Amino acid sequence: MENTKIIQDICPATTAFDVIGKKWNLPILSILSETGSVRYNELKRQLPGITGTMLTKCLKELTENGIVHREQFLEIPPRVEYSLTSSGEELSPIIESIVAWGRKNMETLRVKDTVMRDKS
Repeated sequence: MENTKIIQDICPATTAFDVIGKKWNLPILSILSETGSVRYNELKRQLPGITGTMLTKCLKELTENGIVHREQFLEIPPRVEYSLTSSGEELSPIIESIVAWGRKNMETLRVKDTVMRDKS
């Protein structure tokens, strides 16, 4: 724990990636960045492979970190929408850059990943 604090003090990017760098957090943030406000089930449909439990956990964590806003509408049936907070919106250009970089380098990165697996 102490080493983590030292690393975070040296490189604040470590703190940022602790929040956004988890398996599902970046895809969630990317969708919210593109769509604005989205309902839970729509978000789940756009994330093939994520379980309901994992989506709920990720959204709760992102909400607790002040990146995602959860709004519950007192209607019948109840409706919940998720959107980026102002802090989350600050991440939008960064997320867009990461997505663009990934798209541009996807094939090269897959080749390297395959080569690395073949060597082990």
